[in-house]
Amino acid sequence: MRGQLQLLAAATSNGADLPLSHTKQLHARLLVASPSAAAPADLRLLLLRSYAARGDLASANRLLDEAPRPASPLLYNALIRAHARRLDLPAALVLFARMRRSATPPDAHTFACVIRACADCSRPDAVSVVHGISSSCGASSHPIVGSALVRGYAKLGLVDDARRVFDGLREPDLVLWNAMMSGYGYRGMWRDGLELFLAMRRAWERLDGYSMVGLVSCFSNPEALAFGEAVHGVCVKGGYDSGHHVRSALVTMYLRCGCMVSGQILFGNLPDADLVTWSSLITGLLQTGKYVESLDLFRRMCYTGRRPDSILIASVLSACASTAAISCTSEVHCHAIRLGADTDIRVSSSLVDAYAKCGFSEVGYWVFRQMPNKNSVMYNTVISNLGSHGFAMKAIEVLDEMVKDELRPDSATFSALLSACCHVGLLDEGLKLFRRMRDEFHIVVKMEHYVYMVRLLATFGNLKEAYDLIQTMSIQPDCGVWGALLWGCCVHHNSILGKIVAEKLFESYPDKAAYRIMLSNLYASQEMWWDAEEVRAELSKEDTHKNTGISWVGEVRK
Repeated sequence: MRGQLQLLAAATSNGADLPLSHTKQLHARLLVASPSAAAPADLRLLLLRSYAARGDLASANRLLDEAPRPASPLLYNALIRAHARRLDLPAALVLFARMRRSATPPDAHTFACVIRACADCSRPDAVSVVHGISSSCGASSHPIVGSALVRGYAKLGLVDDARRVFDGLREPDLVLWNAMMSGYGYRGMWRDGLELFLAMRRAWERLDGYSMVGLVSCFSNPEALAFGEAVHGVCVKGGYDSGHHVRSALVTMYLRCGCMVSGQILFGNLPDADLVTWSSLITGLLQTGKYVESLDLFRRMCYTGRRPDSILIASVLSACASTAAISCTSEVHCHAIRLGADTDIRVSSSLVDAYAKCGFSEVGYWVFRQMPNKNSVMYNTVISNLGSHGFAMKAIEVLDEMVKDELRPDSATFSALLSACCHVGLLDEGLKLFRRMRDEFHIVVKMEHYVYMVRLLATFGNLKEAYDLIQTMSIQPDCGVWGALLWGCCVHHNSILGKIVAEKLFESYPDKAAYRIMLSNLYASQEMWWDAEEVRAELSKEDTHKNTGISWVGEVRK
């Protein structure tokens, strides 16, 4: 019996791949052989950890329920940790609340686990509540809880709260110093990062590679480049640059600061760059508009055997969309299929957008159809792309599918739909969508929605209806709304209403010469030469000129 217990202990502590069926068999054998063997806390804990590691949380919960009272906090902690790994924060919080009501008070490990779960699920409010509970219990000063609070607040971008916790700790260890430094790195607060670095030196705290990674990650804009170079010198002098993670952080720092040459030179000296470093260089090239170079570097990375993650593939697809190169998009798509990453929601959304930008919206729609699970972003992307390519009715059908999937459309959804109706001239469908947005989904009408509706009404000559719609707006109309109506007046040669609209534009936007030109052209189309000449005379008093047109298509062909 003791040998079986040792087998289970080795399997759980060493992370061996013990199947769930074997765990259940071992549990059953122990119960049959000696029911009292299930009573010891160490056996119950080992079984619970094994069940939790294999995803059988029902059996793990049953073990906790059957445990003699008061139950060991280790049992609660193991189950809370299992829910936290699955990002099931509600279940973890329920267990935490149950533990507080029971005779088993939470310990420092409990608070640390719950805080980490709240931070991983991006719940700053929950972190604050758990922080308050730990303070009332006197556990917030414990190093484990303090470290979790500093890391949690820093990860959520609440560096001021993290610093308050950090300053309240008596003797922070190196892990806490590094966590605080990483928090400044997340936010790019290089001045605060440097001050903390100097405080570490004054406290005679021994630095390590992670300290330097946290400091280097603080430098993310060109004005901090000189300080970043100085820290690079400190890394070289102290021998920290021999660490792979430090050199990768230095490459990322140079790229973020816009120093591509130094970043590429340092990258070229890396004997075996990891995926993070490759991704940093590729993303840095993308951010500077060097799309072709980023695609070439992505190919080089794939040739080395590196497996790109979904985030990097989505970034590379954005480069394909910017270059409108269908061959590159297809190439990356095929590579994503080989890696099994094409079903990732980020990759699929990027594929839909890239195919549409390359002029193949039907292929993007096919990618959308292959997705088993779709979210609102995916639906909005395909609706926008279908509408921009003239498939307004199909975009409306996608809206109906979105509602059937119990996903709520938002203002961006209806902006894309109204734009599609405006693009192809679907007045009735546009009016229905506008009413559905307000009455059925109770979405606040924004300025862009009014612009599309005014332009749609003006396209069909319903100028008075468009003017009345502007009068009923709950927000102050901007130049986009009035400009759309003035455009409609020019198209339908309505000089009377055009003059009224133009005067409103002149009052609010006197520097916009384009509206004076539109009004002058409107007068000229009605042979109102005297009024046209008067507007032109006012326009000539201003220093205005028309920019020379540039063809992007012509640039690509070159």
